[in-house]
Amino acid sequence: MTAGERTSLAAPVSVRPLVEPDLDQADEIFRVAFGTFLGVPEPKTFFGTADYVRTRWAADPHAAFAATVDGQVVGSNFATNWGSVGFFGPLTVRPDLWDRHIGRHLMEPVMACFDTWENRHLGLFTFSHSPKHLELYRRYGFWPRFLTAIMKKQVAAGAAVPGRVLYGELTAAERPDALSLSRALTGAVYEGLTLEREITATQVQGLGDTILLEGADSGLDGLAVCHCGAGTEAGEDVCFVKFGAVRPGPGAADRFLRLLDACEQLAADKGLGQLDAGVNLARQDAYQCMVDRGFRTWMQGVAMHKPNEPGYSHPDAYVIDDWR
Repeated sequence: MTAGERTSLAAPVSVRPLVEPDLDQADEIFRVAFGTFLGVPEPKTFFGTADYVRTRWAADPHAAFAATVDGQVVGSNFATNWGSVGFFGPLTVRPDLWDRHIGRHLMEPVMACFDTWENRHLGLFTFSHSPKHLELYRRYGFWPRFLTAIMKKQVAAGAAVPGRVLYGELTAAERPDALSLSRALTGAVYEGLTLEREITATQVQGLGDTILLEGADSGLDGLAVCHCGAGTEAGEDVCFVKFGAVRPGPGAADRFLRLLDACEQLAADKGLGQLDAGVNLARQDAYQCMVDRGFRTWMQGVAMHKPNEPGYSHPDAYVIDDWR
């Protein structure tokens, strides 16, 4: 059965863990759902060579869920654990079954994940112009806050960035110390925030690499988890900064510009032509730095938070992410 075929409207909805044989169907539904909502001519080809379903399932199969009707997969959802921060998505449902409350069924297991993980701050990225999406997530305590801009720039080769180290080039013996330094950096940005899951998943799956900017005090000045090329969340000819942050405090803007340059250097080294990065507009100084470096917005949505608090989206935070 393809994503376009209909299923009995009388059949009950069940939710279970997403398993490997489901991935092709879940991926097709993901593309068709977004493509249909946005009105693209060929929904099945939406997102091109980018892959969100397989990469997120592989990162944590226990936090991936499928909705089924008559035994057929009709939707999926994914939870992500960043220590004190948790977010979910993409949540997608087959278009012919929209408005059957399947999204609500898919919310229940991810909320249970957050309870188990004891995340302190929860979030998601959704369409700012869709009352239906906003109302669904509001039911679960999420509140719309600032827009998040998904930005891009064409890659230009530049001078080498001093102090740039790639996690993928470290030895097995060096990596635990690098992860410890990364936790210290992200914990300074927001208490308990850790990107260890993303760093290790990117390495294990061969999705790209993580940039580590060495600091003068033996700590880190910044880090950026980057997906590179087809079969990742970036897509063909794209380097996507899934998360980036610099040490807060005096000089943070300069460190952030250096991190942006390091990301562009990675893209150039990989032979990729476009650099993508998202930033919440509550981080106004970080956004301005990106504009100054030539980034321009090509898509935007709204970040919803639970509770209705800034988290690490405030003017002093120099952070890249988009919670898609």
